[in-house]
Amino acid sequence: MREDVRIGCWAGFWGDTREAAARIVRGAPIDYLVADHLAEITMALLARARARGPAAGYVADAVEALAPLLGEIHERSIRVVTNAGGLDPRGCVDALRAAAAAAGVSMRVACVTGDDVLPLAGTLRERGAELPEQPLTMNAYLGARPIATALDMGADVVVTGRCADSAVVLGPLLHEFGWGDGDHDLLSAGSLVGHIVECGPQCLGGLFTDWEEVPGWDDMGHPIAECRPDGSATITKPPGTGGMVTPATVAEQILYEIGDPAAYVMPDVVCDWRDVRLEQEGHDRVRVTGARGRAATATYKATATRLDGFRLVASAMFAGGDAAGRARRVGEAILVRAGRIAAEAGHGPFTETSVEVVGAGEAVVKIAARHPERAALEVLAREIAPMGLVAQGMTGLFAGRPRPAPVVSLTHVLVPKADVAVTVELDGETVAVRPAATPEGAAAKPERIAPDRAAPARAAPEPAPLPEPPPPAVADPVVVPLRTIAYARSGDKGNDANIGVIARRPELADWIRDQVTAARVAEVFGRWLDGPVRRYALPGLDAINIVLSDVLGGSGGTSSLRFDPQGKTYAAILLDMPVEVPADLLARSSGE
Repeated sequence: MREDVRIGCWAGFWGDTREAAARIVRGAPIDYLVADHLAEITMALLARARARGPAAGYVADAVEALAPLLGEIHERSIRVVTNAGGLDPRGCVDALRAAAAAAGVSMRVACVTGDDVLPLAGTLRERGAELPEQPLTMNAYLGARPIATALDMGADVVVTGRCADSAVVLGPLLHEFGWGDGDHDLLSAGSLVGHIVECGPQCLGGLFTDWEEVPGWDDMGHPIAECRPDGSATITKPPGTGGMVTPATVAEQILYEIGDPAAYVMPDVVCDWRDVRLEQEGHDRVRVTGARGRAATATYKATATRLDGFRLVASAMFAGGDAAGRARRVGEAILVRAGRIAAEAGHGPFTETSVEVVGAGEAVVKIAARHPERAALEVLAREIAPMGLVAQGMTGLFAGRPRPAPVVSLTHVLVPKADVAVTVELDGETVAVRPAATPEGAAAKPERIAPDRAAPARAAPEPAPLPEPPPPAVADPVVVPLRTIAYARSGDKGNDANIGVIARRPELADWIRDQVTAARVAEVFGRWLDGPVRRYALPGLDAINIVLSDVLGGSGGTSSLRFDPQGKTYAAILLDMPVEVPADLLARSSGE
């Protein structure tokens, strides 16, 4: 067993910079090069692309990024794991094999299959699962064990379809350290490392609250995790690259896109990250410890896609006096006019419309609508530019006439693991992979779940959210924006969003917990919020995690009409919230 394993993550999404793979391979010693290309939006886009042709079902960016590096990767015995297979992992494998042959290197490329559970749709529906009648795709989030199996078989490169994002890191750790399905704390620790690095530079100062302190935006590094058999890890980056690694940058990423930190459900383990600790152990080096876990659930989360009509989004700019007023009026007028003309042509009303204005002295208006028929939205597309002869100062239609685009909506269900046949294919050999053992008596019946929620932890009761405290009594109060005492990071899960709030110093944590209440958060986001707000504590990070339900426009990023369909701006908005802090505590915290 190695003393440590160094894993570099070169991509955090489909479209990440291709330069990152080369910077990691050539910039630091690593044992594994991994990438997470998939998200719910990505799967929806791949489904739409594959509808136009079966060759478009995998992430070609991954092949193009790796192709010029395969000689160096082979020479240095670096192994590669990627979920770029998307909806067509075998197609991705074939493309990588061809790239290796063109580079003159011999590489064994394994394919993990089984995430495509579309053939089970009828059976699941008969058992009571709420699924669309004609889903385009349905894919389960597989775990890390198939990746480990492929590595055990001698694969140089492992390609998967849909899997948990963190599995591309946990899989190599299972292979290298021999962790078993019952090593729950270790599985949780490995999943945590995968979660930290899966979004590339986001743990190195990307999206960081104190953005002005982060060097090298033009040359941001990508993360390297130095992992040990005891589950501890150190997060770092290639020397000479931009960004920075501190407990605050890593803590923000830990809180990114999670729900209850005591019951974060992965395919291999139910994670408890409430007591995770971070320690600066050197320049651009942060040690991570303290993850706990318990037994996995009996089901996989699966996502089904379906065509759900069309949407059209356009924007224009205004400047000068009352720019925002003119911008909003033109948006509302265009929708009324286009709706009337579409009705005269025999189309029904728009099923959803949206007008959002950003700015004041200079304002941008976004005009959007959904409709079952493309032709109705083509009417809207034609009626936008003519308003340039009506509304003073309307400009900025740089892309010309917008085009309606198909909407791919998502439905999420739980699929019994026993029904999913997971295999690893390598050089003509096929090996079946059994899922992790599950708690005694775990339910196998499929059920529909909200897109933000994984299966509940069945091995232990789920902790309740934080209660709402009474207003704190503040002696000698100073009113400051929340950002004065906290960092924050926000993200999306389906139609929910989360905001992780981290105290800048431990003594500020109680003041954040007592003042950033669910009620106050609901007040801030009331114009968008359609569901409850829940809060959870992470005492190890001096943090709370806030989950806002039904806040992203009814359908999340794949079909929302919002300017911000993924809650990316929510942390910055919340950090403007005023809070009261005792003057002496504020002075001590700022070092005065």
